[in-house]
Amino acid sequence: MASSNFIRTGRKIIAIGRNYTEHAKELGNAVPTAPFFFLKPTSSYITNGQSIEIPAGAEVHHELELAVIIGKDGRDIPEKDADSYISGYALALDMTARNWQEQAKKKGLPWSAAKGYDTFTPIGDFIPKEEISDYNDVDLSLQIDGITKQQGNTRDMIFGIPALIENVSSIMRLEEGDVILTGTPKGVGRVLPGETITCELVFRGKVLSQLRFPVIDRPKP
Repeated sequence: MASSNFIRTGRKIIAIGRNYTEHAKELGNAVPTAPFFFLKPTSSYITNGQSIEIPAGAEVHHELELAVIIGKDGRDIPEKDADSYISGYALALDMTARNWQEQAKKKGLPWSAAKGYDTFTPIGDFIPKEEISDYNDVDLSLQIDGITKQQGNTRDMIFGIPALIENVSSIMRLEEGDVILTGTPKGVGRVLPGETITCELVFRGKVLSQLRFPVIDRPKP
């Protein structure tokens, strides 16, 4: 299945914003009444054990997410058919240069740069959809140097995965290997060079993904 090699074959990362009520509130944002998303470049992927780079002057935050891997092309996909377009899942992080994002938002400018740096989408291995029979019951947790910072369950998402697939595919075609990042639970916060992020995805007591990412300064050119 080509979508199992999504890191190399996927063409876009669709990141859903504010899809957990408590996360929206912790950043002082209104809770959305409809899904919204932004795009990240696939060049921002790194895999387990690689380093997250902090650009000079950036206040970078971790955002822990369940990633949905799209298994076939489609557009205008109704919720009732959405499951057939999912090939699997992965554990992921949406790293965010929060200070630069806030500056861009205040000026009414796009904030792609704050989300799109190299290494800003750490992601785990492909998890076949058969290993997660209920995507509304996935436990996610993140630690920095062994201290838990984020812990949540996908049942708390405002918009479920079928609704997200319907919404995104009504705007742009979903293609095999594309990734939808489904939002982050509360507890986002800053990471610093020298720290180590570990995170885990558990489904009904079974650990399906464990990741470790050292954090370093972005090398100077």
